[in-house]
Amino acid sequence: MIMGLHHVQITIPKGCEEQGKDFYCHVLGLQELEKPDSLKGRGGFWLQLGQQEVHVGTEDGFDRLTTKAHIAYQVADIQYWRKKLAAHQIKILDSVPIPHYERFEFRDPFGNRVEMIQKIV
Repeated sequence: MIMGLHHVQITIPKGCEEQGKDFYCHVLGLQELEKPDSLKGRGGFWLQLGQQEVHVGTEDGFDRLTTKAHIAYQVADIQYWRKKLAAHQIKILDSVPIPHYERFEFRDPFGNRVEMIQKIV
């Protein structure tokens, strides 16, 4: 039986942890979570997002712009996020509409596809 989602992992290029923390912690406002000692030497960092975690690993030799793989963050005010990301010169990409949701996509500084999504009630 699957009980829930514990974490997802995305990757950034090796050696880009500080730039990644700046984007994910300061721009998106996610909280860094201390990695276990046994994994600290592998690079990357972890983030807390409610009861789930986002693990940011390091990986070279991969073109993140060529994949549809992505993470979607559920938000309460999608217009706030449009404005905030635009203020950081992040290009907003409109998504294909789906019923009962407003959403958009963007690429993080490393090319990872990211979605912001808000349920319309």
